[in-house]
Amino acid sequence: MSNIYLLRHGETIWNTLGRFQGQMDSSLTPSGIDQADFVARILFHEIADAAQSSVMEVSPLGRTRETARRVQRVLSVPSSEDARLMEVTLGSWDGMTTFEINSEFPGYLDGSDAFDWYFKSPDGENFDHACNRAKAWIADIGRPTIAISHGLFGRIIRGVYAGLSKREMLELPVPQDGFYRLHDGVFSFVDGLCVPASI
Repeated sequence: MSNIYLLRHGETIWNTLGRFQGQMDSSLTPSGIDQADFVARILFHEIADAAQSSVMEVSPLGRTRETARRVQRVLSVPSSEDARLMEVTLGSWDGMTTFEINSEFPGYLDGSDAFDWYFKSPDGENFDHACNRAKAWIADIGRPTIAISHGLFGRIIRGVYAGLSKREMLELPVPQDGFYRLHDGVFSFVDGLCVPASI
């Protein structure tokens, strides 16, 4: 299996407000733009020797496309959009905070915690469908691939790739200041600690 370099989009306005974006959208904040530029530099350092054989696949949502444009300023690779990389949708809960969900859908989040509430929506994507979407995307990877996706769906991609349980994958961190390298059935976080600031 070829290497996958899995990025999350930079911070958005709705991230700062605690709104789950799902398949709705919100622009990157100035910090989110800085994060995208920073990750682009460390990605350049990571794949400089393999850039000619690499491709980029991007979720078609605005925040991922905006992040991809920042990455392509320093790393010129062929890019295409793939809807399978879109964030999990919560249906009518997309764009809402947990407070608003509790107010408008009383009882739906009873017994849930910070990690398992995503799949309690009455009309959202279910966990198995999201996993199958991730599996189908991974199965089509045939060359080194930079993937720009989302927080929750990025967890699912890593979890499916490494054979984790549902609970294990939903508890994975979702940083925006680095990326994950997926190789030989395992994943590791790559940050900028060893990257020269001038890149």
